[in-house]
Amino acid sequence: MNKQDGLRIGQQQLAEAWQRTLPNTIHETDSAIVKPDEANEQTLRVTIQTAGHQMYSFDFSVRYVDSREVRVELIDVERDGRSVDERTDIIQQLIQDYTRHIHECAQTLHAVTNA
Repeated sequence: MNKQDGLRIGQQQLAEAWQRTLPNTIHETDSAIVKPDEANEQTLRVTIQTAGHQMYSFDFSVRYVDSREVRVELIDVERDGRSVDERTDIIQQLIQDYTRHIHECAQTLHAVTNA
């Protein structure tokens, strides 16, 4: 990442902006928690919890490649606090859905990350 295209916002402020914005881009019955990644100042940790009886929890790493683009990686999927097989169709569909919502949130926050 070159200096001109780097993030111009602190990691804590970025996490707070994501925490305010992401709930508006995911399903209204789901919940999200966004925290700074302590190991990398360009990265956020995003946990999305599904509503209803499924009780899935998806942990993502969201790393800024530049001020506009994020790289989203799935860290773990849990159900009732236990890791589950991520290869099932329903889990893969949810992962794709949440990844899309995370990218939408990054686009929404472009004015903040590029300020």
